[in-house]
Amino acid sequence: MKSAQLISLEIYATDEGRVPFIEWLDSLKDKMVRYRIKERLDRISLGNWGDHKPIAQGVLELRFDFGSGYRVYFGRKADTIVLLLCGGDKRSQKKDIKKAIQYWQDYLGGVNQ
Repeated sequence: MKSAQLISLEIYATDEGRVPFIEWLDSLKDKMVRYRIKERLDRISLGNWGDHKPIAQGVLELRFDFGSGYRVYFGRKADTIVLLLCGGDKRSQKKDIKKAIQYWQDYLGGVNQ
């Protein structure tokens, strides 16, 4: 039986030092929601992805089926590295996807390497 490959989670930061994913996570008022999102990220680090799908231009979306339909947007740097870009919910999805693509392109452009 093949063992799961461990995944390293990294968090994107802008040139100005902003960290959109952490800003979003910290803005969530419900501590249980924050806990469940962090718990899911822990499972991803163990190779258990759950509900996710590619969105556009190398950005992928983790989908959560509780609360407001939370989403976490990320890019894969390698087989074992995930870069968390930003998060949101179903209401802000279009805007969040645009931001995630912008952050991913910024990262790929060498700004954060």
